[in-house]
Order: sequence, then structure tokens, then C-alpha cells
Amino acid sequence: MTEATTATMQAKIVKNNGSPFGLPNYEIPKIDLPKMEVPPAFRELADKGVAQARDTYEKAKAVTEKATDQLKDAYTTAAKGATDYNLKVIEIARTNTNTAVDNAYELLGVKSLSEFVELSTKHARKQFEVMAAQTEELTELAQKVATEITVKDWRHGDSKASNKIA
Repeated sequence: MTEATTATMQAKIVKNNGSPFGLPNYEIPKIDLPKMEVPPAFRELADKGVAQARDTYEKAKAVTEKATDQLKDAYTTAAKGATDYNLKVIEIARTNTNTAVDNAYELLGVKSLSEFVELSTKHARKQFEVMAAQTEELTELAQKVATEITVKDWRHGDSKASNKIA
């Protein structure tokens, strides 16, 4: 490279903020805007709008917090109810399994077909009665949970607070 070429390249680099490939640095002209006074009526209107927005925000925040608390209570009640229901189902399954094993053990000791049929029929009747009682127990437990959730119904909590927002 010649000295003239090198000098030209260095001049471009300096002109383009240190980059041989970049665009030259142009400055944005500074414009002085005239200072304007905001009319008092407009300022008052803006202040009222801000105050009203703050008030609406506070009311919405209070209602939202209350609804959140009520939802937490409803979900807590539902979770406890589901746990109780599942524990009852496990207890019923354990009871039914023990009864079935006991019945199988009795059937192993039968001496005749008539004795086998008699024991099987007796066990089936007893299990039908037990199953009906267990189903009734589970139904009552489910109704109890549903009632507890309905009593704590969050939708009908405080209608006055939710109407204040509108």
C-alpha cells in the first residue's frame, strides 16, 4: 500500500468513529422548544383524573385480595375433602380385600358343592349390603365437602365491595 492510500484509510477511520466500515457520526441538531405554561384548569383536571385512578386502583386491589383469600379457602376445603374421601376409599378397599381373603380361606375348607354354593351366596349377600353402606358413606362424605365449599362460596362474598369498582 502506498502512503497516500494509508493516509486516506486512516482519515476514514477517524471520520467514522474508529471503524473503517461504519457510517460517519452525524450529530442530531439540538432544538430549543419554547416553554409553555399548562393552564390551571387542565392541571386540575389531570390531578382529578390521577386521584380517581388511584381510588379505583385501591378499590380493585381490595376486592382482588378478598377474592384471592376466598379462593384459597375454597381450594383448601376442597383439598382436605379430597384427602378425606381418598382415605375413606383406601379404608374400604382394605376392608373388602380382607373380607375377600377370609372368604377364599373359608371356601378352601368346603367338603361339598352345596356347602360351596351356600358360603358363596352368604358372602355375596353380605358384600352387597356392605357395598351399599360403603357407597352411602362415600356419598355423604362427598356431599359434606360440597356443602362446606358452598357455605364458603366466594362468588357471593361481599357484593358491596365488588359494586364499588363499577
